[in-house]
Amino acid sequence: MLVEKLATPDVISCERFELRPVRVSDQGLIGHYAADLRLAKMTPNIPNPVPPGWADAFVARTLKDDEDIDRWVLDGTCSDRPEVMGVISLQKMDRAQSEISYWVAPAFWNTGIASAAVRGVIEANPQGVQTMFASVFQDNPASARVLTNAGFEYIGDAEAFCVARNSKVSTWTYLKKL
Repeated sequence: MLVEKLATPDVISCERFELRPVRVSDQGLIGHYAADLRLAKMTPNIPNPVPPGWADAFVARTLKDDEDIDRWVLDGTCSDRPEVMGVISLQKMDRAQSEISYWVAPAFWNTGIASAAVRGVIEANPQGVQTMFASVFQDNPASARVLTNAGFEYIGDAEAFCVARNSKVSTWTYLKKL
């Protein structure tokens, strides 16, 4: 099946911030936040310690636009918050499906930022999909609540490798029909 990448909106407006495309100028804050072990160990792909150039490579991959992944920065400058508070992505899959993933800097945990970002992407549905999937580590119930509060339904357990932990971690998998 041919997977077609739809034009992604430049900005998705949320209540207290905007989701906007990643910029080269975001490298510093993305690298700063990613270096926090509390964040890295809750994601599958952020190493700890973060090697030199990791944030530069992340931004460069994002800007290449040859992947089926759309990424946005949670930018709070419209409401006197920091320019980068986290990142949310939507990876295109086949059969009108995408996988949503996100991270929020620890300074903004438990503020509703992740919930608002997930709701914003769902409402915008920039890839025009019918189903979104997500998974979270089982030792991260706050992230699971973000998904269930956004209408995702639990569909099962799995495992994912976590680079920062250098081990497999049990996950909960969720699905949302749009």
